[in-house]
Amino acid sequence: MLRRVPFTTTIVTIMLAAGVATGSLWHPVTERPWYPQIAYGLPAVAEGRWWTPVTASFFAPSPLLYLPMAGGFALLVGFTEWRLGTRRTALVTIGGQLVGIVGATLLLLAVRNTGWPWAAQLAGQLDVGFSAGALAAIAVASATVRSPWRLRLRLALGVYLLVSIMYIGTLTDLEHLISTLVALPAGRALTRDRTPQRSGRPSRREWRLLAVAGVVFIAVSTVVLWLVPSDGPLGSTAGVDESWLDVVVTLVLAALLVNGLRKGRRTAWWWAVVVAGLNSAIGLAVAVLVAVATALDQPVTLEGVPLFVADRLVWAALLVILLAGRHAFRTPSRRRLRRGAPGATDRETATALLTRHGGGTLSWMSTWPANSWFLTADGQSYLAYQSHAGVAVGLGDPIGPPGTHAATVTEFARMAERSALVPCLFSVTAATAAATDGLGWQHVQVAEDTLVDLPGLTFTGKAWQNVRSAMNRAAKQGVSFRLVRLADEPWSVVERVRAISEEWVGDKGLPEMGFTLGGVDEALDPRVRVGLAQGADGTLQGVTSWLPVHGGDGRIRGWALDVMRRRQDGFRAVVEFLIASSCLAFQAEGAEFVSLSGAPLARTEDEGPVAGLQRVLDGIGAAMEPLYGFRSLHTFKAKFRPRYVPMYLAYRDEGDLPRIGIALTRAYLPDTPVRELVRLGYAPARSGSE
Repeated sequence: MLRRVPFTTTIVTIMLAAGVATGSLWHPVTERPWYPQIAYGLPAVAEGRWWTPVTASFFAPSPLLYLPMAGGFALLVGFTEWRLGTRRTALVTIGGQLVGIVGATLLLLAVRNTGWPWAAQLAGQLDVGFSAGALAAIAVASATVRSPWRLRLRLALGVYLLVSIMYIGTLTDLEHLISTLVALPAGRALTRDRTPQRSGRPSRREWRLLAVAGVVFIAVSTVVLWLVPSDGPLGSTAGVDESWLDVVVTLVLAALLVNGLRKGRRTAWWWAVVVAGLNSAIGLAVAVLVAVATALDQPVTLEGVPLFVADRLVWAALLVILLAGRHAFRTPSRRRLRRGAPGATDRETATALLTRHGGGTLSWMSTWPANSWFLTADGQSYLAYQSHAGVAVGLGDPIGPPGTHAATVTEFARMAERSALVPCLFSVTAATAAATDGLGWQHVQVAEDTLVDLPGLTFTGKAWQNVRSAMNRAAKQGVSFRLVRLADEPWSVVERVRAISEEWVGDKGLPEMGFTLGGVDEALDPRVRVGLAQGADGTLQGVTSWLPVHGGDGRIRGWALDVMRRRQDGFRAVVEFLIASSCLAFQAEGAEFVSLSGAPLARTEDEGPVAGLQRVLDGIGAAMEPLYGFRSLHTFKAKFRPRYVPMYLAYRDEGDLPRIGIALTRAYLPDTPVRELVRLGYAPARSGSE
């Protein structure tokens, strides 16, 4: 910490050391006789205590506030130092602290004699703490954060600052507001070399965030008014007659609106417009009545009016946001969504497009019946996806003419957002991941495809010893190989294939997975090839299924491995024999390659360090290894000396990842109860501890 964020670490250490040395960690510093000598404020300036901005910055008013002060400083300034470096962070934090203190002092000096009770009260107060500098630092650092996190961070700051200054109004709140208002516009100039590129207009997500922030502000201010009565700049809030029932109703309404506006639902937008419009109209009517009464020299009681007007102005601002961003709230109701998502097409159309344009090694999986298919406006491209937990999980690369991936993903994301779904793409190649980067998305490797090039393939040499041994042993034991279409085989053969598959799943005691992992039903597709290993006595020893990989114009370039099963008491090397025999058979037919497919959450070890989300995924893969053996499977495929092609998860931003994780779990284990998932998750941890 000292090496990475030395400024933050030093300041927090001084705070804690000063608290211990003076005893303010367990006794409020405001009760100490020397408190006026170290605290800043207008009285300190009047008495010439110029050093107080320095001495007061390392104390908290009470022991309970040390945790939020020191912890908040460590979080906000530490993040800023990590983003901007030590020198710039020290300049921004110290400068922001001085701006907040001096600005609040000058403002109170100018208005203390105007008859404003709030200003007169604050003019006689003292304060301690480094929070104004911390908020200034994070306000500047927000300029370096990419969208939509930049807007989220600034909206959180705005809601906090406005609620605190309008409805609480302490000297600290005033300092926070002034320092942040100066830091926000200065942030772009101070971080010009690290500011990400901005789009010209707010996106749909940003309009939705603005509307949600407005509703959240109203809900938070309602709770603050009820729980924390105070004498703020708008007058006393102690006389506000808010019952707990009113607060609960407001919170429930706000929660419903927030959920709907977050998803861009048109119904929620209409309700929000109606409620905001009514409140704005009431505020306008009251303003007109006050103006008329004033013009007629009628006595008007102004108590509570500033607070009321401020509330109506908030509603009016929300109404303006809703109307200006109305195009972002076009998601139809659930009933309309159930009639079919925009751009939906059928399996036959998707199969025809795949045959015409070709696709990657996962492309045939996109035609499986469990998927839905999004067709682009020109009807030339599609993207297969499944909807789980409010997420549209795209499967593999888009299918369409060359150079259309970015446009297809853009249309798919627009469709998902209009349908109140979170878009993401699972197991895409580097080309598609790069296309999503242009949309401001992120990506992380989640698997690795294993490709065996067939031209010139011969299982000779020491590196192929294991494969040759499997083929020689099969010959000695009279095990033969047949490459067939399972749909054309007799009923008895199909049933024996099912028996082997059910035995394999049953012995593991685990739910059978789906999504990118097919079974016997998918192998029965007439366009899928199946390799059978049969003993001399007719016993079926093992089975593999191979999905076609189209190269365009109906041509099949290669084959992708899907089902891989063997008898538990049979020929142990039968899978190696089946894969090697299939490779030779496809080679003879002129295929270019076979894909042994990618194992989820498994990859070869990189030489460089692994950090961030990739490290988390590696940990999940290690935890699931005792259950499904993805890494062992990945190691097994290395026997065939494949070349590795990374496969990625592409997503909009990190805020979507928790829901995407749930969606992928449901996609792979759609019929598994939550209770069973918890049991499976507990099993490897327990075995590891034993």
